[in-house]
Amino acid sequence: MNPTQYGLRFDTPLGVCQVRANAAALLSACFDEADCPLPANALCHEAARQITAYLAGERRDFDLPLAPEGTPFQQTVWAALRRLPYGATTHYGALAATLGRPTAARAIGAAVGKNPLWLIIPCHRVIGRDGSLTGYAGGLPRKRALLDLEAARATT
Repeated sequence: MNPTQYGLRFDTPLGVCQVRANAAALLSACFDEADCPLPANALCHEAARQITAYLAGERRDFDLPLAPEGTPFQQTVWAALRRLPYGATTHYGALAATLGRPTAARAIGAAVGKNPLWLIIPCHRVIGRDGSLTGYAGGLPRKRALLDLEAARATT
């Protein structure tokens, strides 16, 4: 039996964000225009508060219990993403090397693309080896905005 799920949809400067949680942890956070027919719980409201503060440049890290659903390999990649410092970027090959899988850049890319917690697990910090923007489920304009936000505040 699946535990009860909760959700909240809220406006941000980058568009509508939607979070989904169970009673214990956040399951997803993404930009999504779709209706959220789930009732909100305190964790959803706290996630919205922290995301709003992050997008306002008032917060660099998130302090939320997380339970993204994914394979063990995806979980490993997402854990590595969480260790990327605010304002820093990396590329798929470097991430693969960090994880001891130097030939797995494509698999790393696929795992990054399945990240259900777009802002909180900072997949926007992964760019192309040549410094170009690469895919982002929230769209490249949002990825650019997030990177610019962090770059402007990383040294302050």
